[in-house]
Amino acid sequence: MTPELKGYLLLSSIKVVVVFVALLLCVVVVTWMERRQAAFHQDRLGPNRVGPFGLFQPLADGLKNFVKEEVIPYQGDRTMFLLAPALMFMPSVVLFAVIPFASPLPISFDFTLPLIGQFTYDGALPMIVADLPIGILMILAISSISVYGIVLGGWASNSKYSFLGGLRSAAQMVSYEVALGLSVVAVLILAGDVTLPEIVAAQQNGLWYVFPLILGFILFIISSLAELNRMPFDLPEAESELVYGYHTEYSAMKFAMFPMGEYIALVTMSALMATLFFGGWDIPFTTWDDGNPTVLKTLATLSIFVFKTFAFIFTIIWIRWSLPRFRFDQLMGLGWKVLFPTALGYLMVIACGIWALESLGIEQGPLYGLILFGLNLPFLVLMFGVLDSGRLVTGQHQRRKAAN
Repeated sequence: MTPELKGYLLLSSIKVVVVFVALLLCVVVVTWMERRQAAFHQDRLGPNRVGPFGLFQPLADGLKNFVKEEVIPYQGDRTMFLLAPALMFMPSVVLFAVIPFASPLPISFDFTLPLIGQFTYDGALPMIVADLPIGILMILAISSISVYGIVLGGWASNSKYSFLGGLRSAAQMVSYEVALGLSVVAVLILAGDVTLPEIVAAQQNGLWYVFPLILGFILFIISSLAELNRMPFDLPEAESELVYGYHTEYSAMKFAMFPMGEYIALVTMSALMATLFFGGWDIPFTTWDDGNPTVLKTLATLSIFVFKTFAFIFTIIWIRWSLPRFRFDQLMGLGWKVLFPTALGYLMVIACGIWALESLGIEQGPLYGLILFGLNLPFLVLMFGVLDSGRLVTGQHQRRKAAN
């Protein structure tokens, strides 16, 4: 093994450890954020006893889960019961590996360790754990694995309530993966690449994709809420209807891995929104972050990426405590009758628009983005007009009127 390869493997291992620890710390921070924000919406204090401003409350809850008794249903499938939390937790962690979170970091070292040998590295280190050539395709593939963890958790518990929660959770997540994937395809067509660093670079040279693909962003964030089982799509965990959904029979750390996986998925999906539609680590209104890498640029771009990610996390938490829960028929109707046909038609129009602009020789820039933004407007009026009409996603009073 060459010294250069050893240096590369060492830095890669450090990146894996740092990102994994950062995601676990994000779980603590986001849990505290959600409790404080919920308290604000409900006009109460929230966590305030354990540590200053209740900052240590998530740590106390984690300690509680470690010391609680582990319970495994006697007549359940023990192997699948233990495997399900891992299938829910691990995909959320792996997904972050292909998301670039800062500009490259210049590093140079040359040292020798006893019994191991020489380590050498000289160049710009990409701030991404795994720069895979399939990028966003890996995210779409790996994210669907968490469905298996939810279904297995409900089935292996040998509980009818858990099984029902797992089934309808799988139906929900599979349904909204279609609209989620179609909204991402529009980004891939505009960028001309499937790797996330290239998508960020394309937005640095032109406009952030939220402007020319505003409807795609709206479809993405709605589908993401359903994929994350967040309000108003939290039917899998509707405790008022199914006790507590697919993980009713879980306890201690096996139970904790389900919400931990959901919170890590929330962080990952928010980072993905920032990367696909808001330029990733790109600093707006300046080209300073482009060009030769420096340590200062890496820290600045990391800070702006963290800010964008937590802005989306804050928005998603705000949505949870502002909107009521859908009924299941409303949820499925929105996914298949509104989002899917809208995303399919929108993708065809955007693809034709991009082809026409490239045929006319118009490069990506303000005029390019303005024309594509204009193509979004009819679909925005159509989609929200259909939703507001109540013909496809009906309310309770409309159901009673139709029955009479």
